[in-house]
Amino acid sequence: MRYISLLGATGSIGTQTLDVIKNHPESFQLVAFSSGKNIDLTRSIIQQFKPELVSVTEKEDYEKLKLEFPSVTLSYGMEGLVEVAVYHKADVLVNAVLGSVGLKPTLQAMEAGKAIAIANKETLVTAGHIVMEAAAKYKVPVLPVDSEHSAIFQCLQGEQEKNIERLIVTASGGSFRDLKREDLQNVTVEDALKHPNWSMGAKITIDSATMMNKGLEVIEAHWLFSLPYDKIDVLLHKESIIHSMVEFHDSSVMAQLGTPDMRMPIQYALSYPDRMKLINADRLDLASIGKLHFEQMDLNRFRCLAFAYEAGRIGGTMPTVLNAANEIAVQRFLNREISFLQIEELIERALDTHQTIHHPSLEEIQEVDRQTRKRVYTLL
Repeated sequence: MRYISLLGATGSIGTQTLDVIKNHPESFQLVAFSSGKNIDLTRSIIQQFKPELVSVTEKEDYEKLKLEFPSVTLSYGMEGLVEVAVYHKADVLVNAVLGSVGLKPTLQAMEAGKAIAIANKETLVTAGHIVMEAAAKYKVPVLPVDSEHSAIFQCLQGEQEKNIERLIVTASGGSFRDLKREDLQNVTVEDALKHPNWSMGAKITIDSATMMNKGLEVIEAHWLFSLPYDKIDVLLHKESIIHSMVEFHDSSVMAQLGTPDMRMPIQYALSYPDRMKLINADRLDLASIGKLHFEQMDLNRFRCLAFAYEAGRIGGTMPTVLNAANEIAVQRFLNREISFLQIEELIERALDTHQTIHHPSLEEIQEVDRQTRKRVYTLL
């Protein structure tokens, strides 16, 4: 039995994690979780999984649930996130929250000796050097949940790092993959949220449309697999069947394939190094698919991917600025305050005006994050 703490239980990754836990009650038990503002779903999760500790975002919701579930320990805010992350009974922390809010709980969980199943891109993007140093210091595994990183992780089982030629991260291309830049002037929020392959939350779906999602994944891959950016490529693959590949020195290429179902990488992270049957999963039928398509990524078309490579290569606090600026820009687009292409404009302006701090401390990262968000709110 593995005991699970889950940050972000009511989000897309969170609910699919719960599905995996529900389908394997003999192997997994949810002992603690955090949720956002979806209190109806939070109630349902408490009733179904009977966790010992629950944290919510708002104090008002905490007060309500405390009266409704007297046998459950309740908490709220950042303090609550940390309490869930370090819960004494948990073996594994699944970090599925959105944004840099996931950084502090992850570091605390590492110090407490928890294995980390990471679905929160921003934790590695904003402070990858600190996170991986902590993982080494406390000897805890960091298990990737993103389908692309899980694919690379699976391809590398039994392989030696010295034999890797490059990583090939695949990208669906998002909602606007067949449009030219001039076609993007007047696209709407509704247009951007129509992902052709995956069912994800609003923020990640917009990131997929701008290709920032893939840019963040490149930075993540750099930290997870200790490879320079020149050895991490992105390949457009519209079907999302090959989730990523690894090329070795001898020209051999290993790929991990599967239907677009996020439960598979989630379950693999929870069951690693074992594999378990994925309940109610569609089997991959290559004969019915017939063809798979691939294209080189156009960094002039998908400028956010170019920004990510540039920020990653500069390092220091530059990826922190990239992530913070993107979060606020996407939020403003979803609020209909700016146009789709202005997301790129805000990010570029934030990057261009930032003076990089090399080898930043956690406190410096947090301050740069705060200042960047404040500034991007006022631009345009």
